Amino acid sequence: MELKTLIAECTVYDFKVMLEEKKPKSWLKSVSAFANGLGGSLFFGIDNDGIVKGLNDVQHVCEAISSRIRDYMDPLPEVEMIPHDIDGLHILQLKIKTGHYTPYYYVGDGQRIAFVRIGDESVPATAEQMVRLVLKGSNKTFDSLHTDYKAEDYSFTILANAFKDRTKQEWDKKYLLSFGLVTGAGNLTNAGALFSDDCPLWQSRLYCTRWDGMEKGDAINDAEFTGNVLMLLREAMNFVKSNTKKGWEKLPDGRKNMPEYAERAVLEALVNHFIHRDYTVMGGEVHIDIYNDRIVITSPGGMYNGQKVQDLQLDDISSERRNPILADVMAQLDYMEKRGSGLKRICNETKNLKTYKEERKPVFKSTATQFMTIIYSMEYEPTIQRGEQSGSKSSLSWDQVGAKIGLSWDEVEKLFIALQEPKSMGELKSLYGWSNTTKFKVKFVNPLIEKQFVGMTSPDKPTSPKQKYYLTDCGRALLTNMTYDPNTKDLIEKINHIIGNLSEDEKRLALGLLQNKATKSMH
Repeated sequence: MELKTLIAECTVYDFKVMLEEKKPKSWLKSVSAFANGLGGSLFFGIDNDGIVKGLNDVQHVCEAISSRIRDYMDPLPEVEMIPHDIDGLHILQLKIKTGHYTPYYYVGDGQRIAFVRIGDESVPATAEQMVRLVLKGSNKTFDSLHTDYKAEDYSFTILANAFKDRTKQEWDKKYLLSFGLVTGAGNLTNAGALFSDDCPLWQSRLYCTRWDGMEKGDAINDAEFTGNVLMLLREAMNFVKSNTKKGWEKLPDGRKNMPEYAERAVLEALVNHFIHRDYTVMGGEVHIDIYNDRIVITSPGGMYNGQKVQDLQLDDISSERRNPILADVMAQLDYMEKRGSGLKRICNETKNLKTYKEERKPVFKSTATQFMTIIYSMEYEPTIQRGEQSGSKSSLSWDQVGAKIGLSWDEVEKLFIALQEPKSMGELKSLYGWSNTTKFKVKFVNPLIEKQFVGMTSPDKPTSPKQKYYLTDCGRALLTNMTYDPNTKDLIEKINHIIGNLSEDEKRLALGLLQNKATKSMH
């Protein structure tokens, strides 16, 4: 059997060239993380680079693994040991199934630690993650937990009105029980508290800011809200609508609005963040940050299963729900679908805009503690304003941002020119003579991506071997502005000087593009 066939069948996996018997924590932390998550496999006899080295005594390794799991794991996870032969070499697959009695602890060295999987690492669970693991082990979710709040002390007018408005049906108090908002004893669940008019859960909050520019700095407008989740959703949409603009297209008989954002995409994103956020994070809230070119929505809590959304295809994202009661109520109100297709819907609604550009498709990112949705404006165009005096610099200048990034214009100029057409990381490294990919990305590429000057052809798959990088509209505007000088007598000479280190094909392409853009700027 081939190794790639084995790992293709795994949700997550780790390689171990040998079994560490005296330091079992080095591999038992993965056992704990896999059992606390979606399961996974440890392959013994394979090094970190995926090269099969083989094991001398598979039977001994099996016995040692069984012994260490019994001695150092609590409770005992369900595991299976499967020997394989690859090219005449023996390896062992330790398959750990997802556990039903979480948390699963590593117990040893005077420690008792539950691990979780974040990306390709097994890390100690945070306090919030421990709460979730305990809830999972008791087959409960935060929104289903009973509170001491008496239902008779709270009203649900906002929910009732939303139900009537969106379903065209009359609200009935019996829905409180059937939806899981009230217990049989007449107490609110956490879900019920979140949908009550006077929500008593103070972590149900929303912070909104319209920033002046492309990054956080001076705020044009801001607002804070606390309370009922439907009220927060309404206020969030109102803030977005009042702080974004609609362009328009002239028609023979009038004009047609050309919105910056697809309203349904923004609504879907907000619903996702309110419903799937981690309410066990007491100091957390949903944030909406509106910049000139994008809306960024963040909320507490990463992917419920510990994976990173940016490492997944949208079709492969599971429909596991952190707050199933909240999700079901929102589905009843037709704010979301039960099939877990919210992220795809955000992308599809955005794609339906007449002015859609593929390089501005929505981007989703997650960490262990946060989920982020970025929706780009389809109407944003970087403006270049020249001074009244001849030869004065544009307001769009590298001097404004270069110092923050730590790069001079000379260092990025040839990169910008090379990126007139998408380039791979290998092509960009060779342009600068770098061999270390990580250091090159950290120094040059990542800062330019963060400032929206450089984009990725596959932003949802940043580590894809087919990944290429391109110059964004903002980057092109900056390049034109920085290279064009109305006092330069010989534009061709200046351009040739700039692109002197490029290949002949790149020179011809860049020369034509820069000449064209410079001519437009002079007009």
